[in-house]
Amino acid sequence: MSSIKPSSIKIFHLLIPVLLFATLISCTTRQQADLILTHGNIYAVDDDFGVFEAMAVKDGKILETGSNEAILGAYRAPQVVELDGKFVYPGFIDPHSHFIGYSLNLLRASLWMSESMEEIVDRLQAHRETMMGEWLQGRGWDQNLFEVKEMPDNHLLNEAFPDIPVYIVRVDGHAAVANDKALEMAGITSDTRVEGGEVRIRDGKPTGLLIDRAMYLVSSLIPPPNLEEKIALLQRGQQDMFAVGLTSVCDAGLPKENILLLDSLYKAGELDIRVYAMLSPSEENFEYFLPNGPYMTDHLTVRSVKLFADGALGSRGALMKEPYSDDSGNFGILVDDMELMRRACELALQHGFQVNTHAIGDKANHIMLKMYADFLEPGNDLRWRIEHAQVVDPADFDLFGEFKIIPSIQTIHAVSDMGWAEERVGPDRIRGAYAYRDLMNQFGWLPNGSDFPVEHINPLYSYHAAFTRTDQHGNPQGGWYPEQLLTREEALKGMTIWAAKANFEEETRGSLEPGKFADFVILDADLLTVDENLIYNLPVLETWIGGERVY
Repeated sequence: MSSIKPSSIKIFHLLIPVLLFATLISCTTRQQADLILTHGNIYAVDDDFGVFEAMAVKDGKILETGSNEAILGAYRAPQVVELDGKFVYPGFIDPHSHFIGYSLNLLRASLWMSESMEEIVDRLQAHRETMMGEWLQGRGWDQNLFEVKEMPDNHLLNEAFPDIPVYIVRVDGHAAVANDKALEMAGITSDTRVEGGEVRIRDGKPTGLLIDRAMYLVSSLIPPPNLEEKIALLQRGQQDMFAVGLTSVCDAGLPKENILLLDSLYKAGELDIRVYAMLSPSEENFEYFLPNGPYMTDHLTVRSVKLFADGALGSRGALMKEPYSDDSGNFGILVDDMELMRRACELALQHGFQVNTHAIGDKANHIMLKMYADFLEPGNDLRWRIEHAQVVDPADFDLFGEFKIIPSIQTIHAVSDMGWAEERVGPDRIRGAYAYRDLMNQFGWLPNGSDFPVEHINPLYSYHAAFTRTDQHGNPQGGWYPEQLLTREEALKGMTIWAAKANFEEETRGSLEPGKFADFVILDADLLTVDENLIYNLPVLETWIGGERVY
């Protein structure tokens, strides 16, 4: 048996204080962090589109990204997350959605993907057992999924529910069907006329179909949930968003009451999702918010006005230069009054607010691009937006680039609408519809959202649609009008850094760079290489906001 020499023991004892001193120096020279992520594939989505192994976080913000050796050598933290090769992305941002609308819709029967009015009645019957209040409500029907692709009437609703008011909203939120009981309560008759909307009449009586502004005649009668119920619904809604990796959302068009509610919940620490709120164009909003200029906190930004130039293509309310190809004589609807929209632009410019206008049809897009041009200088950085930019006359495309008008798109709309869109607008106009590559070439970058609850809440659906232009089953092969495809890298930027930029928030979020919020998501797949057929079913493993795990 070998023995340890006394001289070796002496040397070892001499080394102990040296080792302890080295350890002490190492600890004191390493900067204190709150959180370190290691051994991952961290997509920074920065200017270089860098991918890093590790990241350090302190006080809710990113300190540094780099190699495992560099980060662990420079920082120490009480919480270290071993990623085991998983993939980290900036928290997903939806630049056009309806957070409060989605949350309140949790009170309604889901009519998503229903294939007939009979199926809708069945779903409403089931929902009736648990509904709150006296109104039976639903959201999500789309007549384009019916065997006969015609806008429905209320015949079956009257048969099934003769004694209670029923109100069901189309998937795009631009049309609804009310039963006779609800029509009676609203005082709607064959003589009812609505500026910016339509009460559909057949055989001298209302069919129950209400389009755009006519919907308010009934919806205004429905009592809202009380404050406690509303808060609970918002908290449920944000959890749904965390589950799909959303850390910031844009709520497109809110009244004063809802914005103040959000602000109060953030101040009380009862909400975590970050919201970019667009003001609905009411006098109350103009008088309360605009004179004080943009309002910005870590969680809530109020610096834009939302306008509606027209309705939706699916309900033939989008305003067109020529009649619908499948409905001769119908040009669609101008929703907001021209004078109101021009005044809103004047006030927004005066007080430093962005203008974001819903424009679907080619005439609506033309009107708003020309109106914006009256207020904007070429090369400006005011970032006024056209929301959807869905059908654009090719003669108008250069106005986006000339006046730096942001096309705020939703690539998932192309996939949802491709089965019937060409019938609506014909083979010529379709070339300027859902033309995302052409818009990209004009403007150079595109924010890409979902418009939920019009579409599914999952941002990966819009991501998939951007670079495939197919449905989740890969149809049509090669993509619908594939010349309008975006790349995977562009698609990822569209729901991260470009979405942040569209909201003037690129300095605080949208990429994983030092100084920005530590908002990120963890997946077990590389979005830049994963089989496109798997994307619809990719789970989000974790969602973090400000360095705190929220899902």
